[in-house]
Amino acid sequence: SWLVGTRDIETGYEFMTDVASRLQYRVQLTTDGHRPYLTAVDAAFGGGIDYAMLQKLYGKQGDPDNPETRYSPAVCTGIKLDVVHGDPDPKHISTSYVERQNLTMRMGMRRFTRLTNAFSKKVLNLSAAVALHFMYYNYVRVHQTIKTTPAVASGLTDHIWDIEEIVGLLDSN
Repeated sequence: SWLVGTRDIETGYEFMTDVASRLQYRVQLTTDGHRPYLTAVDAAFGGGIDYAMLQKLYGKQGDPDNPETRYSPAVCTGIKLDVVHGDPDPKHISTSYVERQNLTMRMGMRRFTRLTNAFSKKVLNLSAAVALHFMYYNYVRVHQTIKTTPAVASGLTDHIWDIEEIVGLLDSN
């Protein structure tokens, strides 16, 4: 599930409601410390989820007077874990998967790279770029770990798609 929107409670609710609608069984969820998720997860899942919040704690950022460290990220000095609902397994409380997905998006779409002037002037264009990214990532790109695409591995399709098939979806609309 993905959604392009603002970082407010309404967008959080819409996103979490979509996630909940796609799941059949109880799951474990970990979010970062973004406050709107607390209300959105509760509204979308009720108590039917094992939910934890993981907040990274950061130390002092680079020296602003030294140009070589001005854009350096702050140092992560620890984490704060909060169990919000249910009984999440501590071994699986992590935001690593979504952080890896965000890095993949930043590396694959120039409009998400940092310190750049490449951006979408319209939200509709940004949404189209994200949709195209996820279609390619899930249906076309063969992943090294599973030796196929995620869509084939999960049974959503019986073959690896090519770009022409994705373009065909646009032509059919």
